[in-house]
Amino acid sequence: MYIIKKIIDILLVEDDIVDVMTVKRAFKEINITNSLSVTGNGEEALEYLKDENNEKPGLILLDLNMPKMNGIEFLKIIKNNEAHKSIPVVVLTTSKEEQDKLSSFNYSVAGYIIKPVDYMQFLEAVKTIRMYWTLSELP
Repeated sequence: MYIIKKIIDILLVEDDIVDVMTVKRAFKEINITNSLSVTGNGEEALEYLKDENNEKPGLILLDLNMPKMNGIEFLKIIKNNEAHKSIPVVVLTTSKEEQDKLSSFNYSVAGYIIKPVDYMQFLEAVKTIRMYWTLSELP
């Protein structure tokens, strides 16, 4: 059993239900037992973060292409907010656009991973995220 740091909750900001199920399946398959909360877009994620009843996530997995508020708009807001700017964000997206990568890193993302279409490659990507966050020292 693996836990990405013992106490952190993970927030997945993803609008595609199939991708949400794929992340949950991958977590289960490689025994990541951290709490995983899911929101469907940037607006919902902001509401989640503002709600004091929710645990502050220790890691955000963020899709970029979403309705209402996309990932870049979400990053712009949280990275300019004292309460949230220190939360590590890993972009997990289908976007291969150079501008999306540049914008993401300009907002201090911890990583940018293009979602593999093949499940086994996706699983390897999640294992890489798990390994990195298991070894990283968080504030």
